[in-house]
Amino acid sequence: MSETFKVCFCCSRSFKEKTRQPPVSIKRLFEAYSRNGKMSSDDLLRFVSEVQGEGHLGMDYVQDIFNSVKHHNVFHIHGFVHLNAFYRYLFSDTNSPLPLTRKVHHDMKAPLSHYFVYTGHNSYLTGNQVNSRSSVEPIVQSLRKGVKVIELDLWPNPSGNAAEVRHGGTLTTHEDLQKCLNAIKDNAFHVSDYPVIVTLEDHLPPNLQGKVAKMLTRTFRGMLYRSGSESCKHFPSPEELKKKILISTKPPKEYLESQATQSSRRTPIDIATSLSGPSRSGITSSMSWRGEYKIPEDYVSEEEEECEAFGYRDLIAIHAGNCKSGLEDCLREDPEKPRRISMNEQWLENLVRTRGTDVVRFTQRNLVRIYPKGTRVDSSNYDPHVGWTHGAQMVAFNMQGHGKQLWIMQGMFRANGGCGYVKKPRILLDTHRLFDPCKSLPIKTTLKVKIFTGEGWDLDFPQTHFDQYSPPDFFVKIGIAGVPRDTVSYRTETAVDQWFPIWRQEFLFQLSVPELALVWFRVQDYDNDTQNDFAGQTCLPLTELKTGVRAVRLHDKAGKPYKNSRLLVSFFFDPPYMS
Repeated sequence: MSETFKVCFCCSRSFKEKTRQPPVSIKRLFEAYSRNGKMSSDDLLRFVSEVQGEGHLGMDYVQDIFNSVKHHNVFHIHGFVHLNAFYRYLFSDTNSPLPLTRKVHHDMKAPLSHYFVYTGHNSYLTGNQVNSRSSVEPIVQSLRKGVKVIELDLWPNPSGNAAEVRHGGTLTTHEDLQKCLNAIKDNAFHVSDYPVIVTLEDHLPPNLQGKVAKMLTRTFRGMLYRSGSESCKHFPSPEELKKKILISTKPPKEYLESQATQSSRRTPIDIATSLSGPSRSGITSSMSWRGEYKIPEDYVSEEEEECEAFGYRDLIAIHAGNCKSGLEDCLREDPEKPRRISMNEQWLENLVRTRGTDVVRFTQRNLVRIYPKGTRVDSSNYDPHVGWTHGAQMVAFNMQGHGKQLWIMQGMFRANGGCGYVKKPRILLDTHRLFDPCKSLPIKTTLKVKIFTGEGWDLDFPQTHFDQYSPPDFFVKIGIAGVPRDTVSYRTETAVDQWFPIWRQEFLFQLSVPELALVWFRVQDYDNDTQNDFAGQTCLPLTELKTGVRAVRLHDKAGKPYKNSRLLVSFFFDPPYMS
């Protein structure tokens, strides 16, 4: 069999067509666990235990493997497996390097500050930060991919009588706020029941804040979480907050001003009571404090704006601040109430140069949100590990962007069943020995990765997608994303003119902090004169990585998995690593 590529109307090039044949190393592996070219169920169970490191599995799992390759029609009459059936099993989804079931297995009863949270930035934008369209579509897509923090920018509309969602000071279009809230309500718990946090970048006057408060209450109803108490030393846990939507924003200016001058003014309860009058005495003062008091729309008084601020403020479950007042105030803690601060990626980089361990300490109890610097007008992203290695929970990304950093973000949140919350490792939560990402630490383990072969591109791409006149020339880039000491990358040789490349190359990665490391793969088609063509990527958290010979499924640039394209890779830790 040959594969023909047309060069011009009268000429063509033919290449011997390669078939899906197991590499020599896989044949030897099969021979070691089979007898006379046949592998019994007992042999397969021994392979699963000794090579794949899954000694806890039994015959039920082996039967699942048998069932998964039945359609290849390569069984003996007594249920023995041939080499080709074994090879198909190795490439199957059953043989994934990550857990097959999307099951939450982290402890979800710790305070919210103990988790990394899948976080979006300007969640309503469909493209760049300058002139793209605003829509509910990216909000829906993000929530359905497991994102758990949605950001909305609120500005007055041109008439000044309502709030709208838009990226202020740009040419981006606006979107209706009610549509955005409906999209959040309808999709918040599509992936998991763990809470969704809505961060509001609020540029509204008090009267519109009051309207937004009513919209939030009316839309989310029982989903809306209210903290209820002014004194709370720790955030609630994700488990406690299941099926809840939390609002996070800066408290209204009027509220902050009233707190500063409270000694010379009436209390919030007094204000609410004065607005209610004797005829509305059926509602208790405690309900007024909790924002459950409905202020008549037609009532006008000199204190109405302040009361609107209190109603809006009462919906804020996570109080937010920023670092504009300087580095010293940035990490100041309130022993009575945790908070959230926001800073851009440059602020964080400057801060951790001199106060890295202080950031780690702050994030043990408080929340830190990092967002892209303003010059990323193309909706590109930054290195998320700068935030993660210092304990920052909300590393906000432009989910509509593409590129290696977004793939790392997607890889991190494949952990813990893809629920949108990943428990921070113990090293970031130790209050006695503060973790310093810049400090050189001893090697804990070495990850050995051997790339055998790959397949599926001939089914996922047209014949001339990579090269007009010949089969593709694939190579693989592989690397570790983690603390600076562990971050490194390599590449395989180029397999020339092969749809089914064979590499047989092994790479060693010495890891000092495997708890924060991810292994990434990017496949490309080599081109002499032009940019190399993209042929798939994926990123896997080491905390969930299964050892043995595994089928690594590849994804497109947006993170959507290809139907057929995979790499066959072996993973081993020396010494064995337990997260």
